[in-house]
Parts: sequence; C-alpha cells; structure tokens
Amino acid sequence: MNIKGYISFLTDVLLHSITSFGGPQANLGLLQSRFVQKRKDLTDETLLEYNALCQLLPGASSTQNIVLIGFKKGGYLLAFLTLLVWAFPACALMTAIAILYDRQNFSAGFSILTYLKPMSIAFILSATFLLFKKAVNNAITRWIFIGASVVVLFGFTSPWTIPLIIILAGVATNFSKKRIPTVSAPQVKIKTRALFVFLFLFLVAGFLSEKATRNNWSHQKIFNVFETNYRFGTFVFGGGDVLIPLMYEQYVTRPSSERMVKSKRDVIKISSDAFFTGAGIVRAVPGPVWSVASYMGAIAVNDKSLFWQIVGAITAALGVFLPSFFIILFALPLWQNLQKYVIVLRSLEGIHAAVVGIMLGASFYLSKDLLQSMKIITWQTVTINSIILVGCTYLLYSKKIATHWLVLSVVTLGLISFFW
Repeated sequence: MNIKGYISFLTDVLLHSITSFGGPQANLGLLQSRFVQKRKDLTDETLLEYNALCQLLPGASSTQNIVLIGFKKGGYLLAFLTLLVWAFPACALMTAIAILYDRQNFSAGFSILTYLKPMSIAFILSATFLLFKKAVNNAITRWIFIGASVVVLFGFTSPWTIPLIIILAGVATNFSKKRIPTVSAPQVKIKTRALFVFLFLFLVAGFLSEKATRNNWSHQKIFNVFETNYRFGTFVFGGGDVLIPLMYEQYVTRPSSERMVKSKRDVIKISSDAFFTGAGIVRAVPGPVWSVASYMGAIAVNDKSLFWQIVGAITAALGVFLPSFFIILFALPLWQNLQKYVIVLRSLEGIHAAVVGIMLGASFYLSKDLLQSMKIITWQTVTINSIILVGCTYLLYSKKIATHWLVLSVVTLGLISFFW
C-alpha cells in the first residue's frame, strides 16, 4: 500500500471519527456505509464477522472494528495509525473540556446537539435494514433475529447480554440440517508479539503504579491513571455503558470509602459533579465513548499545571485503548483459523443474524431511553424527534445524502431550535 493509499484511507477514518455518533451499533452502520459501500475495503460478511469477534472480546468494540479494517488494508502500521486517527478528535475535545472545567458552563451550548440523539438511532436502524437481507434468510436465522431483538430490548443494560446472545446464536445454527461444506483454507500463522506486549505493559503498569503510590512520587497520579485505564481496557465487556459506571466506582465512590480513608493512600479522586459533566458531554461528542478516559485523566491531575493535565489525558487515552488494539490483533488469526471448521461456519450463520437482531433491539431500547431522557415531554418534542428518526433512517437507507451533510443538517436544526 503506497503513501497515497494511506492518506486516502486515514482521511476516511478521520471523517468517520468526526461523524460517528450513537455508540457501537450506530458505528457499525457508519462502517458499513463508508468502508463497505463507498470504499469497498471489505464485504458485509467480513464486517459482520469482525463485529461478532469484537463483541466477544473485552475492550472498545467500535475501536476494534475499525482497527481490524485498517489491519486488513495495511497491516500493523496502518492498524496503529487508524487507532490514533480514530481516537484523536474525541480525545482532544474531551481533554479541552476537562481543562476548561470550572471556567465555563457547557450545558447550554451542548443543547444544540439535542437532535443528534434520534439521528444516531437512525444510523442503527438503516444499517439493520441493509444487513437484514444478507443475514436473515431462513427459518432459524429469523427466530434468532427476533429472539436477539427482544432480549436486547429488555436486557440491554447487562454487560453479559450481547456476548451470551452471540454464543447461543452460534450454537443454535449448529442444530440446523443445512449442509455447509468444509472450507479448505490455509492456516494463518498466529503471532504472539501483540500478546506479549499487552502482558508486559499490564505487569509494568501495575508495578509502577503501586511503587509510585507507596513511595509518593511527585507525579504518581500519572502512573495511577495509566494503570487504572489499562485495567479498564483489559477487563471491561459491554462498551461505554459499562465503562462509565466502573469509572464512577473507581474515581468517585472508592476514594471516599471507609477503607480508603483509613489507609490514607493518595489515590485519584474526582468529584461527582465533574464526573457526570464528562460522562454526559461524551455522549454528544462524535467518536468513541471511551474517549471519556481523556477527560477523567485530565481531571485527575487538575491540581497540576496545564502541561500535566494534557499528559494525564494522553496517558489515560493510551491506557484505555491499547489493550483493545493488542487483544484484537492477537485474536484475529485465532478466529480465522477456526473458520475452516464446519462447526464455526454454521455458527457464523447464527452470529450474523444475532448481530442484526441486536441492532434492532438496541434501536428500540435507545428510542425508549430517548423518550425517558426528555426533560419536557410534549407532543411537539415527540413529533420532532420522531420525524428526525424516520427521516434520517430513510435518507441513510436510500443513500440520498452523505453522512457528514446529514450530521451538519441535524446540528443546524438544533441551533435553530436553541435560538427559537
């Protein structure tokens, strides 16, 4: 791949990052639109397989999806550059917000982004309709699709819901009588370099964080920030909706516990107000929800200079995203080697249907959540949000408008509404 190819691909990654709203399921729809339909970097089937693999692993699934596309196009180097370009805009914005915290009231300004919520749901719905025809085409996949939709609608908040659905769907299609021939595919060499680097960083981060705390190093919190976020990136299943509550326990609840007060350890402590400001604003920021780590990293050292706040934000971002990078690149060859077996091929049929069902269930769940989150529910607000949801879904499904123009139009509508 030449330099021109790198620039072209990374430019689209940047455009994807600054127009990606709505979490992993909406992100899947955007990936399908930009990298499958427009760029032809991969097929729908490959994207669904990548997504299924990412859902089974800890870490930021949206990040892992786009890293895999970069890896497919240009190997390890392009995969790493993809990670940096994808995460940078959101992390930079969240860092700036953290630095300006207490100096400015952001709540009024961000109200102009209110209509991005129904638009983000529209991305999920349009991708569901586009992928349905390819993934749901017989009786068993239809039942899996319906079952996954219903389970996600009522159990979306559990971190185990999506991994369990994917596993059970894969098992279900192995009971099908449909014959799937064995594929003779060459064995992919499994490189353990990514796993070794991942484990090395995990051990070193833990050692240095503990040593810095015990010996009261002058910038101990930088080491604490990296270790804490690296641990989040390693063990969190279920995306940003799971990450944020765990961060709250780590940064807000635990430092005030009786045990920590008695120990007199100088640990990272973030106020409840500061925490919820960042956790709320990140939902209106395009890109990965995990960029909230940058905000928390800067807030964690807000008693230091501007320079150290920026260092804290960068350290937190690297800590939370690097495990996703290493884990997915190690897991991909394992997944590819397994795909030559009939049992895995049959499983993929169910997994693809489950992923589409998950997207539909998430759409209904988020629509319900959108309604409940409205401060004032009137027929006007419900009607406007419904029109935006349906209209955006149609425009995306029919490919009547480019993604960035759609986002700009919805933001403009919010701006008009704000000054009305």
